[in-house]
Amino acid sequence: MAEKARKSNPIKNRINTIFVHVNDLERSVTWYSQLLHQEVDLTQVSKPVHNLQMDQYTGLTLDAGPEGETKKIAPSPYPLFNFHTEDIQESYQYIQELGYKVESDIIEEFEDFSFFTISDPDGHVIMICNG
Repeated sequence: MAEKARKSNPIKNRINTIFVHVNDLERSVTWYSQLLHQEVDLTQVSKPVHNLQMDQYTGLTLDAGPEGETKKIAPSPYPLFNFHTEDIQESYQYIQELGYKVESDIIEEFEDFSFFTISDPDGHVIMICNG
């Protein structure tokens, strides 16, 4: 059967939402909200998912799965995504003040690009980087 020629691609070259699978939705909402310095009302958090407010098009959704079911999380040892910062030193200090787990100290790869990694309550590795 011959393929039908398409005039356009229905799949956009754009990331819409990043899903982070979590065990405890309220704990993860609190953790990410503190990280992003956002106010959160836990009475407004309802399973199975919570969408965090983001400044750009790409969304971040925490997904705990169906009610009464606990996900078995197998986090990757590599970063899922990154959060951008203009000041890597200030961000590193902020993470330490929050008491969040730092997976790697600040690494300077290039003159204009540095990063460090942290892990969330489920062990997902997240990169904080400038550049």
